Amino acid sequence: MQIIPAKTPGFVKTLFPSFVWNVSTTERIIYLTFDDGPTPEITDWVLQTLDTYNAKATFFCIGNNINKHPEIFERILNNKHAIGNHTYNHLKGWKHKTKNYVKDVLLTEAIITSKSLKISSKIESNKKLFRPPYGKFKVKQSKEILKLGYKIVLWDVLSYDWDKSVSNATCLNNITSAAKEGSIIVFHDSIKASYNLKKVLPQVLEHYSAKGFKFKAITL
Repeated sequence: MQIIPAKTPGFVKTLFPSFVWNVSTTERIIYLTFDDGPTPEITDWVLQTLDTYNAKATFFCIGNNINKHPEIFERILNNKHAIGNHTYNHLKGWKHKTKNYVKDVLLTEAIITSKSLKISSKIESNKKLFRPPYGKFKVKQSKEILKLGYKIVLWDVLSYDWDKSVSNATCLNNITSAAKEGSIIVFHDSIKASYNLKKVLPQVLEHYSAKGFKFKAITL
């Protein structure tokens, strides 16, 4: 299964109703999410930028990156953001057997649990959230992950920040033309995405803050 860039069409959401695409609310709330970290310099910059706007977010972390940069992971938790599982090796689900994919997810779960227990100030409702790398995996894999008690979180709006052929203006427009109350927006705290991210994230925070929106972590 493949997710269409920018605004996710309604028919795609109806095809996979067990996935979380957005949060149903009439309140002016937006849910920013960041995939692929923690990443030195990039994630810390994101945390500082979010703090400027008193914004909370959800970080879908790669287990291997948590192991390599535990101090950054701890800062995410200490800043009371939510954590999601993004596999240990950023796996392409369609290229792996389900048992191996689930094993990778469980390895990351163990790491997240172990390190989170050391942080007394972690976000209260840090539920089990999962997002498949590339937004793609086998149906059988999704069923096994749901059985493990995860909420599979996809998105309502994709910024396309990682694509170097996408300009800052287009990246920003992808969001501001589509995001509304309850939207889940995807950014990436990665080196590849950093050029667009550093230009666009402050503008998104400013744009929606001026409209009276709040930014919250996903606590399903």
